[in-house]
Amino acid sequence: MENPENNNQQENKTPSKMARLAWPKAKYGAIIAVIIIVVVNLLYYKDALLNLLK
Repeated sequence: MENPENNNQQENKTPSKMARLAWPKAKYGAIIAVIIIVVVNLLYYKDALLNLLK
């Protein structure tokens, strides 16, 4: 029989083609996504926001 710990290690390995890429931390990706959403919304609703300030 195979060792269950060895089997888990095989499943969790990164595929060889993906291993060469530099993966950013998930936290930074989430921060960048929020920033992009805010910027796009500011550009999209720019006129409405300027009218509220007048």
